[in-house]
Amino acid sequence: MPITLLWAVDVYGRVYSLSTAGQRWERADDMLLELKRVTAGKGRCWGIGCDHHVYLNMMPSETSIRYREETYENQRWNPVDSFTDTLLPTDRWPWSDVTGMNPQPLHSFELPSRSWEWEGDWYVDQSCGEPNQTGGWEYAVDFPANFSPDKKWNSCVRRRRWIRYRRYTAQGTWAKIPLDNPRKPPLPLCDISCGGWEMSDQSGRYPYLWGVSQQGEVWFREGIHPRVPEGSGWEEVEVPKEVAQLSAGPGDLLWALLWDGNLLVRTGLSLDSPTGTSWVELESPGKEIEALHVTVGVSVVWVVTKDYKVWFRRGVNSHNPCGSGWISIGGEMMVVDVGLNEQVWAVGEDRGLYFRMGVTLSEPSGSGWIPVSAQWGNSKEVIPTRKESEFGDQLAEASKSSLLSCTDSDSELGPPDPQNSTEKDFPVLEAAAPSVVPLGGADTPSPPLKTEDPPSALQQDAPKPFIPASDSFINSLVSDRDKTSTPQLPITEVPLEEVEEPSPAPILPTPETAGHDVPWMNVDLEGAEAARCAQATGPSSGAQGTLETSQGVGVEDAPVWTWVSGGGCDVDACSQISWLSPTEIYCACHLYGCLSVCLSKRPTCLSGPLTSSLSLTPVQSAAWSEQQQQQQENREEISKKPLERSHSVWMRKGALRWWRDWKPQRWVDVGVALEQSTKSDGGKDSIFFVYYTQYDEKKYVHVFIHEVTALVPVFMDCHYAFAVYTTQRTKQRWPLVLAAQTEKDMNDWLCLLSDCCCECRGITGPPSRQALWSTTSKGDIMVHEPSFSLEAPAHTLACDLMFWRQVPGHLRCVESNSLGLVWGVGWDGTAWVYSGRYGQQPTPGDAVQMHQQTDVRSVHVYENQRWNPVTGYTDKGLPTDRPMWSDESGLKECTKGNTHPPSPQWSWVSEWAVDYGVPGGADKEGWQYAADFPTTFHGHKTMKDFVRRRRWTRKCKITLRGPWQQVPPIRLTDICLMPCLAQSRMEQVPVWALSDKGDVLCRLGVSPQNPPGSSWLHVGTDQPFKSISIGGANQVWAIAKDGAVFYRGSVSPQNPAGECWYHIPSPPRQTLRQLSVGRTSVFAVDENSNLWIRQGLTPSYPQGSAWELISNNVTKVSVGPLDQVWIIAEGVPCFPAETPGAVCHRLGVGPMQPKGQSWDYGIGGGWEHISVRGNSAEAPRAPHPPPVGAPRSPLPPRPPTQVNGNAVGV
Repeated sequence: MPITLLWAVDVYGRVYSLSTAGQRWERADDMLLELKRVTAGKGRCWGIGCDHHVYLNMMPSETSIRYREETYENQRWNPVDSFTDTLLPTDRWPWSDVTGMNPQPLHSFELPSRSWEWEGDWYVDQSCGEPNQTGGWEYAVDFPANFSPDKKWNSCVRRRRWIRYRRYTAQGTWAKIPLDNPRKPPLPLCDISCGGWEMSDQSGRYPYLWGVSQQGEVWFREGIHPRVPEGSGWEEVEVPKEVAQLSAGPGDLLWALLWDGNLLVRTGLSLDSPTGTSWVELESPGKEIEALHVTVGVSVVWVVTKDYKVWFRRGVNSHNPCGSGWISIGGEMMVVDVGLNEQVWAVGEDRGLYFRMGVTLSEPSGSGWIPVSAQWGNSKEVIPTRKESEFGDQLAEASKSSLLSCTDSDSELGPPDPQNSTEKDFPVLEAAAPSVVPLGGADTPSPPLKTEDPPSALQQDAPKPFIPASDSFINSLVSDRDKTSTPQLPITEVPLEEVEEPSPAPILPTPETAGHDVPWMNVDLEGAEAARCAQATGPSSGAQGTLETSQGVGVEDAPVWTWVSGGGCDVDACSQISWLSPTEIYCACHLYGCLSVCLSKRPTCLSGPLTSSLSLTPVQSAAWSEQQQQQQENREEISKKPLERSHSVWMRKGALRWWRDWKPQRWVDVGVALEQSTKSDGGKDSIFFVYYTQYDEKKYVHVFIHEVTALVPVFMDCHYAFAVYTTQRTKQRWPLVLAAQTEKDMNDWLCLLSDCCCECRGITGPPSRQALWSTTSKGDIMVHEPSFSLEAPAHTLACDLMFWRQVPGHLRCVESNSLGLVWGVGWDGTAWVYSGRYGQQPTPGDAVQMHQQTDVRSVHVYENQRWNPVTGYTDKGLPTDRPMWSDESGLKECTKGNTHPPSPQWSWVSEWAVDYGVPGGADKEGWQYAADFPTTFHGHKTMKDFVRRRRWTRKCKITLRGPWQQVPPIRLTDICLMPCLAQSRMEQVPVWALSDKGDVLCRLGVSPQNPPGSSWLHVGTDQPFKSISIGGANQVWAIAKDGAVFYRGSVSPQNPAGECWYHIPSPPRQTLRQLSVGRTSVFAVDENSNLWIRQGLTPSYPQGSAWELISNNVTKVSVGPLDQVWIIAEGVPCFPAETPGAVCHRLGVGPMQPKGQSWDYGIGGGWEHISVRGNSAEAPRAPHPPPVGAPRSPLPPRPPTQVNGNAVGV
């Protein structure tokens, strides 16, 4: 990692830099330089001086900054003087630029500032042609024309280029930027911000500079270039209100802070328009609290309000520069700055510097604050020579003064307590605290430090110095430095060669009793212990020795920070930086042999290194050991505390393709991001963004995760696509369709979004026993966790608010009941039983429940032909005919070449072949005949048949893993489980099914403990069946393949197969194809998609009396244990383009109104099957109010006659 710098400014305007490879703050070489603010970028740092001038510090590099000045000498030929600089009045200037429009004589070129110097004199560029022959001249017929080094007979004009280089000499120093001339410079600036070097359109660009004047105007620095680091001039940018401060990110984000505390966002920033197009005003994040400071990165925004609270803006990026909402971040800060890699630096309320831990691309808000624990001061330590014969003999007086000089100003320590302080008391020193500090926390004072001869200078109370809150007082502070600084003991720097042996010092007194304070016990001696261990190989000291240290050089007060800029500091969450270690603060100082103490939550170091060993009495050793153990326990206790995480943000980004919502509809490459915020109470809120570009304008679409109702894989143009449904998009019948490049990417995003949706709704674990199950035409399995309001008589939950989640597996239909049994049938007729755990958290044993599941289905295309008298049947149809290769409806052209499996997860397992088993029959070649398209086709040709078709089929296979266990060996076409209430207890659950040959089967031994059961029991019939259902009280109904309806009599737990079939008349002139039996009702669907209800069902006459039409536009029906009615509708009114198959709920169903009143439409677009037979959750009944007025009749009132609802009109 390259070595970069962190910049900071203290309240006196002194500028410091901290290297990522160093451990010490370095002050600027120019001691007279006083800046108010700095803003850093890659390789440079800008600043505003107290004189309101702008300064620039370019980092030294191996390549110097050179700029080439050039001008052109122009001449014209005349018959007398040949080529001369006497030109025609219409010609260009004798000395001009390349265009000839601007005069540029050699003497007009001047250095832009004192930071430049000429490298040499002007010389002719002789790169064109031979230098000795052409002299650098280029010839042409006239101005302007194409010049060439070859002189021709008609060359009437010529030119040559003169070049001179200037070099930038101020690298590594602070250079003043010259004022604009002749243009008027901006008014005195109060804030600047550097950014724009990582525009999203192109990386590696040069930076931009923005400024704010004291009158609230915004200015943009023009002409900044790698060869012109200072820029060329200022351009004013119009603002609607007065601006106090602004921040430009490395990309195309620019936010500004208004004087009224609100925020401005600049939109339209790009390489073509670096100043943007318009402003958008946003309110301050704090309610009734104005914003104090704003800073931005590539895709993050941080704000500090006037109560020093820190806020993070979510959903910010180049497509959505305004973001979507505010999140409160713990900690009290005055200034926050976003640096490289979105890392965050801050100046705390205590004027210390802090770094945000854990900031990554996936979690941009980080996890906690840690202090920047680097050393400070410009003086160097003096390491004395060690004398082997005198280890641990004396404590130098210089060391004593060095220890005393490490105290901070009285503003930090506070005045001494007059009641407890004595003439021998030292100022209280605090032990080093862990570097992950809870800001605003109270500190525990350490025991007072005692010695016999304390300096008298520290016994006097000093006035508390004034620390300004803004840079407007810097000038006054600079003039009063000597008055506000704390007096320090004079310490003389002794050269290494002149170090003399110090005089003996008094030996530390040994405490007489354990109750006395041990001298120095409030100072952490871990560094001394390390030094003593390092000297263990040397000569040992006596039993009663003295302390010896080297004499050090004094250091000045630690800076009191007021500004920080990390725009040029290249660190990230994984960087190993010594002064950003999340261990104790004193560790960085121990690297240099120093003792570190913490004064008012800011680290300061002893001025001299402690290199001698400590000879202690046993009592002192015991006391020190006990205190060291207590300090270690305190550190461990603090370190065990969780990091401050009042709010945090987690983010996942990626690239997908989006099916554009408007015409012309097509696939568009987009960027996507899932942003999840964690609140202080543990709740989570997530937003899904889709970023796209339209007409060079960046836009976005966002979806709140708590509004997502379904994530459904779909098949579109052979893409790995999925649809995102919300309540509004369900009503509009237009989901958000996205596609991934690979199946793994699609599954990763589906799992991630599904987990966020479930977490937002508090859904954990596998589906519950009451869940609604459904399948799509693609074979995906979806479940919905019902609530009591789903079937409530009043305030029923709307269908478009239902949340559906996917269960691994692939089935054509699925059936369940409230005891937790779920059976399914694949497209190839294989029976499967759900092997997951209901209503429990996942356990390690659940992994064993995942089985390999395969499914095979057939894909069909139709070959169509029309007869003509000349050639007979041919593929040349009429202009109004359907395509000669089409789907079953004839509306879509489908050839064998362009027909693909249902999704990329499927693979072909056979070749195209003629299907002879088509419904309606076929001749020996597989053809079906009819009079015209479209009519009913039959399997034999007649004199009136002018068209024919035949079906081609091809099989495809899918293999996946899911919680489904295969039930061999019979292939099924229909399955049904008896519904029951949640409190029911059954030893065996009746399960009825139909085989692929139409045989009726009854499964024995099925129970919640043994879901697959034990064996099949064949139930005799005289013809094949196509639909079967069992309801409450073991009512078994079935439909034969010819449409006849039958009822199975005498079915009971003791006689699970029943005794005989009773024929039930079908509706007039209708053929039924599917039915469903509830607790007390029977619904059926005919071949024309009409829904019927069986009337007159009673316990004594379960066959009923008549059929009544309810609705049309129905393909499947499911009746639950509460007689609730759900269907799959063919379509939704007013949306004819939607794919057939929508979930609908029958409203108003009750004991007195079993056929219901109306339909409520839910999610649609390719849903195949639904089962509500496990939902037995009844809504709690409200207590009946006492009767009011005259007693009513015991007979219920007769409901008014109503017309049956229709699924076509809601």
